[in-house]
Amino acid sequence: MVGQVEANANGALGALLRDMLGDCVVRSEHAGTLVGAAGRPDILITAAGRSPVVIEAEYEPAATVEKEALSRLDRRVVGEVRPIEAAIALRYPAALKDAYEIEKAVREAEFTFAVFQPDGTRFPEVGWLDGPVAEVADFVRLVSAPKRAFHTAANYMEDGIELAACQLDSVPGVTPAVARLLGMQDVPQTRRMACAILANAIVFHQRLAGIARQVSLPRLVCRGAPNPQNEMREEWTRILEINYWPIFSIARDLLDQLPASATTPILDRLCETAERIDGLGVTNAHDLTGRIFQRLIADRKYLATFYTLPASAGLLARLAVSLLDEVDWSDPKEIAELRVGDFACGTGALLSAVYEQIAARHERSGGDATALHRPLMEEVLYGCDVMPSAVHITGSTLSGMRPDEGFGLSRLYSLPYGRQGDGEVRIGSLELLRSSALQTLFNTSDPALRTGSAGQETAAQVTTDIPDEGFDLVIMNPPFTRNVTREGATAGATAAAFAAFEATDADQRDMARRMGVLKRGVCYHGNAGIASAFAELADRKLRPGGVVALVLPLSAASGQAWQGFREMLAERYTDLTVLSIAANGHRMSFSSDTGMAECLVVAQKRRRGESKKRTARFVSLRERPGDFPEAAVLAKAVQSSPGRRRLQDGPYGGDGVHSGEKRTAELITAPVTPSDYSWSCVRVADAAVAQCAFALANGRVRLPGRPKAGRISVAPLAELGEVGLYHLDLIGPAPRGPFDKIDPSPTATYPSLWNHHAGREKRLVVEPDSQLQVRVGMEEKAARVWATASRSHLNLDFTFGSQPLAVAFTERACIGGRVWPTVSFEDRRFDYAFALWGNCSLGLLAYWWHSSRQQSSKAGLTVSTLDSLSVLDLRTLGEAQLEGARRIFDEFRELDLQPAGFADTDPNRALLDRRVVCDLLGFGEEVFRGVRRLAAKWCAEPSVHGGKKRPEAEGSLTWRFEQAEEYALVAEPVFAFPKSKS
Repeated sequence: MVGQVEANANGALGALLRDMLGDCVVRSEHAGTLVGAAGRPDILITAAGRSPVVIEAEYEPAATVEKEALSRLDRRVVGEVRPIEAAIALRYPAALKDAYEIEKAVREAEFTFAVFQPDGTRFPEVGWLDGPVAEVADFVRLVSAPKRAFHTAANYMEDGIELAACQLDSVPGVTPAVARLLGMQDVPQTRRMACAILANAIVFHQRLAGIARQVSLPRLVCRGAPNPQNEMREEWTRILEINYWPIFSIARDLLDQLPASATTPILDRLCETAERIDGLGVTNAHDLTGRIFQRLIADRKYLATFYTLPASAGLLARLAVSLLDEVDWSDPKEIAELRVGDFACGTGALLSAVYEQIAARHERSGGDATALHRPLMEEVLYGCDVMPSAVHITGSTLSGMRPDEGFGLSRLYSLPYGRQGDGEVRIGSLELLRSSALQTLFNTSDPALRTGSAGQETAAQVTTDIPDEGFDLVIMNPPFTRNVTREGATAGATAAAFAAFEATDADQRDMARRMGVLKRGVCYHGNAGIASAFAELADRKLRPGGVVALVLPLSAASGQAWQGFREMLAERYTDLTVLSIAANGHRMSFSSDTGMAECLVVAQKRRRGESKKRTARFVSLRERPGDFPEAAVLAKAVQSSPGRRRLQDGPYGGDGVHSGEKRTAELITAPVTPSDYSWSCVRVADAAVAQCAFALANGRVRLPGRPKAGRISVAPLAELGEVGLYHLDLIGPAPRGPFDKIDPSPTATYPSLWNHHAGREKRLVVEPDSQLQVRVGMEEKAARVWATASRSHLNLDFTFGSQPLAVAFTERACIGGRVWPTVSFEDRRFDYAFALWGNCSLGLLAYWWHSSRQQSSKAGLTVSTLDSLSVLDLRTLGEAQLEGARRIFDEFRELDLQPAGFADTDPNRALLDRRVVCDLLGFGEEVFRGVRRLAAKWCAEPSVHGGKKRPEAEGSLTWRFEQAEEYALVAEPVFAFPKSKS
């Protein structure tokens, strides 16, 4: 037995970490490193601008290692300004004790470890993380960020910007010039943005002063300078002679706009802010401006640009970079040949996350990350945006990664948008759909190529080449705006997708026409929005083998307008992974403030000759990652999951994705072909529900505990009946619509069911809520439209948590309106069976599976997508069944139904399930019980309950479920029908 003691293992681990953490000081078994503390940490890692990290390590079973790690938290380290904010408890495999070459054994070992923080949190909450030394090094870097100081600095920055903006607001005649310079509206957000740019430059200046001898802070920082504006300008001009154009160019232009009388209090306030931040020692303060950037953009309501949350950006970047499988991360020359593009870069969160991943991989491979800064800035990273201020933030964020390292020409561009000097319109990065040669307003690095902060032509415009099939990775969170949007801030816009920057109605129309020219032959669709055009742009720019990584609205997974996008991925890509969040409210998005569900889409473009996989991996997170360590663990778990469970399997659920022993997501593999209507596996907490729904849509009844319950005849709705018209075809501006909608009347000639009304929709039979009046001269068209009237109506805008009905029945034939389009059948008896099917638990499940789940508990369908909705094939019902359906329907005329999201505990819904499953379709009671278990699973889905609390009632949830089931079982059947053999 060799008997390697823990000190030997600590020394070997420390040496390996030293090679992988080039900017850090790594000490193993050093006494005297902690202030006033007995003993010594096993391994101590320190770095400038970061909090010290301690690793306490023991051989398994390591009974006291967690206690040791906890004891180090908040301890002061000799020579460091911050206490220890993170301690890692690490367990060595017992086999290391017997290793002859301890260095080799540690290099090849798999460790288990956990991270502790001063607030008492442990990550993971339960169990241990596992991985080799490279992953330990990764975690050291992630947890060394000084959270407390950074949070305080962010508050300082925001307060300083707000106070300076108030001072700027009081200066008469200045704010219009500032707005023109930034290419924004003269509104409060613009003033805050101007002050944010100035603050960012001053904070960065403060940072440079500590590392560059040729840079000195002006006396203004100490306040009391006789001419602060001129001194600051001269100092920034000196800095620009060195480099740093992305940060100081627009800032200097803004400084020139301020009158001398107003400059002193504004700069005093911002310099005081910089001093306070500098006192915290937060050297990566360049990111502070990015974190508050999203609330400062005046035109966000039109551009629909939302800040990608840092942890979300880290997750997407990790997944994307991991697919760059042919890169030798130890070779700086090979890395310099990479091309990464973000053509809607905003604050640069995604480019920054990719930068960090590339640098970290190079460093863990033994390279010098500092030496990568110049090639990354000059050759690798491309960023484009229509907001000059956004490009400023991106440039400063990336420059700030290594502020002591200069670089030449960068690849960050502000692009023309709106009406140009030659009278033509331009639409930013989307011009690249037509040509790889693109005129830019300015390049942020080279003063010889700059043309002004907002595009005022002070020199010839720059033409840059962004070639098709020239990029290894395209990563974007593109704008979501749609021209068809007619609500909120875009209600009055002619073309909402192009209404930014005070564009006139004529400008908007011309820009929309410009998009119409560029979209030919692409997957862009106006109803999907501008994001679908950026998806096409990503495909154009990627070379075979390249990786696309996108943040998209969840409608990209199911919306009919996004079908072209999904077909493109199915045809041209492989290794497709789609991540969504099975949560509600703001927690179901990866960006800040969207208020809608989003998904991450990552895929690799097929190389020429490579076969098509026709499958994708769908990951539903229980919650979005809250910080970088969570994102790192999640990315690794997704990458390493074998994807054994398939959508077409029995109802057994998906592969668990874990953080330690905590299940954080489910992963399921599903087929994707160009003919598939949607990717319905998104935002599903329990993959077994998806497997049951998929089986049902394909005519198989698979239920929890009964994977082979039987078969059922289903068909697309379009094969059974005819879906009515879109509501604007009824009442749209003439000559489109032949009717006007007016108040209801019991004697209406043309009754209509138009809107939702909770009190009116508790029973299967619903009264019309309006009537239609024929417009003069449109009598013939009105007659043709009225011929589509029916008694059956489908809910287009179904909120499961508050609405009971998917299908409504009207005693008289009427026209369905905005949320209740008509469904007409040749056989009028189908109306009764359709109402029963649509509102039983199986019908609700089929509806949910087919719908978009972009809102918390609201399922969206469109008139065009109703055609492909899978429903019970009513044509297969015999005479006795159709008559039985009529009798069951009559039984339910006077029975109230609770909202669909309470289907599991609603006695009348349980009875309806019994009537449909047993009495109408002929299945036995065991199948009925399986349907009820499925209803309970479905009601537990966040996209069904929407986070809504159930009303208080007697008994527990389980008790109420069992009572509803028992109520249905003891009810006498309405008619006798032979039981199904299955």
